[in-house]
Amino acid sequence: MNEVRAITIFTRAAALGSLRKAAVEQGISPQAASHAVMQLEKKLGVRLFHRTTRKLSLTEEGQGLFDTVTPALAVLSSALDDARRSKAEIAGPLRVSAPRAMGHVVLWPYFLEFAELHPNVQLDVQFDDRFTDLIGERADVGFRGGSPPSGGSIARRLLPIQLIVCASPAYIERHGAPRTIDELDGHRCTGYRRANTGKQAPWEFLIGDEIVYRDMATTLCVNDTDAETAAVIAGSAIGQLGSFSATAPIRSGQLVPLLVQHVTQREAVYIYYRHRTEQPLRVRTFIDFMVARLAGNTNFYFEPSELHALR
Repeated sequence: MNEVRAITIFTRAAALGSLRKAAVEQGISPQAASHAVMQLEKKLGVRLFHRTTRKLSLTEEGQGLFDTVTPALAVLSSALDDARRSKAEIAGPLRVSAPRAMGHVVLWPYFLEFAELHPNVQLDVQFDDRFTDLIGERADVGFRGGSPPSGGSIARRLLPIQLIVCASPAYIERHGAPRTIDELDGHRCTGYRRANTGKQAPWEFLIGDEIVYRDMATTLCVNDTDAETAAVIAGSAIGQLGSFSATAPIRSGQLVPLLVQHVTQREAVYIYYRHRTEQPLRVRTFIDFMVARLAGNTNFYFEPSELHALR
């Protein structure tokens, strides 16, 4: 940066024909401006100016340097101006990573709303169920369901994830409803295969104060929560669904919650990002927007009183 500053002083002195005028423009003393140019000459091993008491003119080497660096300095100045504007304008590229498991149901409508409100932001959304390293993937903001991400990111909890056993009214009419966990063995059940491991996730139940995991024999196993939810709504099987998928169908009567006393609430939806002071305004605005829309949004989970009423 000292070299850049010295070159800037040199080009302004050459353009103005005066080191003193260049010093005033740069907000430094004439002595500091003269010293910077002399240091530049020393480093390059050439004289850049012919100096007299009345006149400052470029040497041949100085003219060559001036002609070469002036366009480059203009590009640098423009780039710096763009960086400064990114702190003041809600505009520019915004790369977001989100899981498929909840991306379409929970996040996508709000992404579209943000894009409508801020048309000068170029939103680039990558749906991927694995954890995204923001720095490695050059993402600005990530979302994750499960445990809070680590590795230097700042994580904010948005929503609890409740795991709710559900069936459609049509399924219950044909096959009945299990009254205990053990009775699930006599029913058709769906399963969810984790995208990051390829393994089928066990069902989990709250029994007393403990969470108990059970590997279920499933008749339908998928790696997409939307497909699993659709299968349960269609009456194909009983499923244990995340509250972000199950809440709306339960409230509309498309699904019936079962074994509600055993619902777990171990995991959550998180938004994560690098330190806010490093973020352009468009990123900070997006973070604030999503937190305002999602934090504690009961469209995607049941409050304890409502959950108790479902029993």
